[in-house]
Amino acid sequence: MNRLSIERQTQIASLLVEGVSLRATSRLTGAAINTVMNFATDLGEACQIYQESVFHDLSCKRLQCDEIWSFVGCKEKNATEEKQADGMGDAWTWVAVDAETKLVPCWYVGPRDAKSAEIFMKELKSCLKNRVQLSTDGYKSYLTAVETAFGDEIDYGMLVKLYGELPDDKRKQFIGSTGEAIIGQPDPYHIRTGFVERQNLTMRMHMRRFTRKTNAFSKKIHNHKCAIALHFMYYNFSRIHTTLGKTPAMAADVSNHAWTTKEMVMLLN
Repeated sequence: MNRLSIERQTQIASLLVEGVSLRATSRLTGAAINTVMNFATDLGEACQIYQESVFHDLSCKRLQCDEIWSFVGCKEKNATEEKQADGMGDAWTWVAVDAETKLVPCWYVGPRDAKSAEIFMKELKSCLKNRVQLSTDGYKSYLTAVETAFGDEIDYGMLVKLYGELPDDKRKQFIGSTGEAIIGQPDPYHIRTGFVERQNLTMRMHMRRFTRKTNAFSKKIHNHKCAIALHFMYYNFSRIHTTLGKTPAMAADVSNHAWTTKEMVMLLN
């Protein structure tokens, strides 16, 4: 990346974190598409390393977790064994959000299965220093994963969504939800997943790779992971949260100021 000035790198990064595609970024900045792609990957790796180094001993109180779907290369139904070996197919991003500070301290990219759930929960546990209340949806893999990672040192509740058929519509419709205490004594009022579900929308808005029904999807799993790390660096450290009036990292006492895009780029320099 020595061929690009800091100002040019900042310009490219500013477009990428706002959801502009690689090719559109290339056209707008005049940089070659391969240059933009390599820069995005390198910056994503640096953002991943930095966040892993600072997200530990966090004093979170209430966390919400969920998974968001995307795919790499092709959808799962079209992925041959050879393509699956290269990381192609469905790619689920497991995300944790602090309900108070809106910080995303942990995420994991992998299949939507019990093994991924366990890995994700163990990584989340390593970020925390105190007992927390955790809320998830009714996906069964969370049951074993949370118990394996936290034991009984957590207050865990599951929000089970209920579906049924309405009289004039044979399709299943959402008719309500109920919070169930699974481990410890979670506050029933806070057994919710609204904040993490809103984070799913934020991801789709700010990462072109997550936009549905386009050809902007990731072609390589490594690039996909780097794009996600870059997004969360911007979300956690640079983007002022409207409700908080500060960045999630500031609210969580991880940072004392809102990072500029140039500061993010300087992680590479």
